[in-house]
Amino acid sequence: MEYDIRLRLSYDYDAPVGGGRHQVRLSPRTLPGRQRVVAASLDFAPRPAERSDFADFFGNPVTAIAYRDPHEELDVRMSARVSVTRPEPGSDLSPRPGELRSEILAIRSLAPEAPHHFLAASRHAPLDPAITAFARACHSAQTSTAGLAEALCRRIHDEFVYDGDATTVSTKAVEAFALRRGVCQDFSHVMIAGLRGLGVPAGYVSGFLRTVPPPGRQRLEGADAMHAWVRVWCGRDAGWREFDPTNGILAGNDHITVGYGRDYGDVAPIVGVLKTTGGQAIRHAVDVVPVG
Repeated sequence: MEYDIRLRLSYDYDAPVGGGRHQVRLSPRTLPGRQRVVAASLDFAPRPAERSDFADFFGNPVTAIAYRDPHEELDVRMSARVSVTRPEPGSDLSPRPGELRSEILAIRSLAPEAPHHFLAASRHAPLDPAITAFARACHSAQTSTAGLAEALCRRIHDEFVYDGDATTVSTKAVEAFALRRGVCQDFSHVMIAGLRGLGVPAGYVSGFLRTVPPPGRQRLEGADAMHAWVRVWCGRDAGWREFDPTNGILAGNDHITVGYGRDYGDVAPIVGVLKTTGGQAIRHAVDVVPVG
């Protein structure tokens, strides 16, 4: 499936910003055999005094920008054409979770794809006994690692309420779990924390999801948003598989990947520092349009 993606992220500052530095992670990445970026551009207004593009440890595209002159707003625009062809999951070759530990220990690499990076607690996904118990309830003696991940994915979808006002970008998995409410970021962090509590490597995926309007309704411009889901290491033979707990499904060709990380903190769309006083207003709009 091929998509045209347009994103606009705008900041209006209460007082002029005297200078600032930011790292931006908004551009889709090429993933061999699964996703190909045909073309992409990332533009800023005002134009930054400095700009550099590089890949971070996990291979995510990053653009670093710096400002020295005062400015009252920042406008970020990303456009891309991306082709997504995810392979079918195939047979479940994953071991039972109790057998996964030996396969993890057999891996001597600390490369970005190694499961070792995705086992420990992280800032947004701390290990918590209640979340671990919630995940353990999805496990039986015969459940495979992939089966456990899918069952937990569906349970979060069935038992949590999507509520954009319940949480913020700084909400941790423990808080969202207590509320049983939140957004895709929260549901992903709860799933990650639950799996890690059982010794299953799990990471965060940032990206876009095509939304389909109800029958008879036109698609609204800017109605799409950035999305988040979970990748789970299911063993030596099964490798990484991706699950979307917000929708209770495996990630498919409508899921367009921007970045991989341990949690939201590794792939936040924009982070940085600036010199100003007061607050800021943020506007965010995304369009994901199938081509052809």
